[in-house]
Amino acid sequence: MIGPMITVDAAFDGGNIVVRRCIGPDDIELAIRKDAHSDFYQWFHFRLSGARGVPCTIRIVDLAGSAYPGGWPNYRAAISYDRVDWTRTDTSYDATAGNGTLTIRVTPDRDSLWCAYFAPYSIERHHDLVARIGAMPGVAVEVLGHSIEGQTIDCLHIGDGPLHYWLYARQHPGETMAEWWMEGALERLVDASDPVARRLRQRGTFHIVPNMNPDGSCRGHLRTNAAGVNLNREWAAPTAEKSPEVLAVLTAMQATGCDFALDVHGDEAIPQVFIAGFEGIPSITNSQVALLGDYKARLERLSPDFQTRVGYPPAPAGKANLAMSTNAVAERFGCLAMTLEMPFKDNDDLPDARAGWSPGRSKALGRDCLAALAELVDDLR
Repeated sequence: MIGPMITVDAAFDGGNIVVRRCIGPDDIELAIRKDAHSDFYQWFHFRLSGARGVPCTIRIVDLAGSAYPGGWPNYRAAISYDRVDWTRTDTSYDATAGNGTLTIRVTPDRDSLWCAYFAPYSIERHHDLVARIGAMPGVAVEVLGHSIEGQTIDCLHIGDGPLHYWLYARQHPGETMAEWWMEGALERLVDASDPVARRLRQRGTFHIVPNMNPDGSCRGHLRTNAAGVNLNREWAAPTAEKSPEVLAVLTAMQATGCDFALDVHGDEAIPQVFIAGFEGIPSITNSQVALLGDYKARLERLSPDFQTRVGYPPAPAGKANLAMSTNAVAERFGCLAMTLEMPFKDNDDLPDARAGWSPGRSKALGRDCLAALAELVDDLR
């Protein structure tokens, strides 16, 4: 009896793969499609079908030219049968083969297996999140604007205090751990019995944008919107033509003011959780510097997943890139603004052999980041 044909496809929300060859379980060669109108590529998300009980070797080639080649060594691909529980599988990288080849080895025990760079966060899940949280008491949902392709830039407002906290994620759509972080933070904020949430809601008002780049998310992009624009280089002068997503958020932020901002991301290469600040902005103040150090110290105490030893080097004095959101917001509003980075790999300081860095750990970090904010909220003004 002839068994089912082994196939690979990615024609779904957030999917990205090019099938070069799929002849048999040992001869599956794939490549990653570039973001539209750009040269960025690294995000992949595909389904392997018809391989139940068959050892498969999947090779993704031409990765030397990917956005972050340093992200492939020691990386393990994420896999799932039900698209809910994501684990990691045997993966290796050879920079000398096939212009950089990632080899994924897996023996599926079901008919369909999904494989991704990180556990995806679909547009449907995004809308479910907005609907679920938006239906809770004390939450208002606002459409700040629309993406290039007409999708909504959703913002959830929570709290009634005088401070204004802005949280936003997925400027880079392939960094899906950022929206998992948002899910954890939002669930804590609407918990009426949570004292951290109550304190924060009384002291201020949250403005939360879980996904700033819905077009790139649907298209399976790593880093850009539908026009091929990196949104986190648009904050100096966003335009309706190239970056309406940033324009919508920045316009709303200017209307409310900003006392605290956290831009949530993922880093391809660094296997730790860390924060990047705004040290190089022209008008930096001692108060801003003190708040930045205080927040990081508190988060390090509250979360064993967070550390301050490893991260990006700060920009020299006066040399910060003001087109990036954290620098732009800290400079414009004189507030505490930060970029939170989580790994695509695992956190080497606290590894998890089964799942690596995961949706659950991202959500837990979201809750801990709120706890750190609650401890210093009275110092923001």
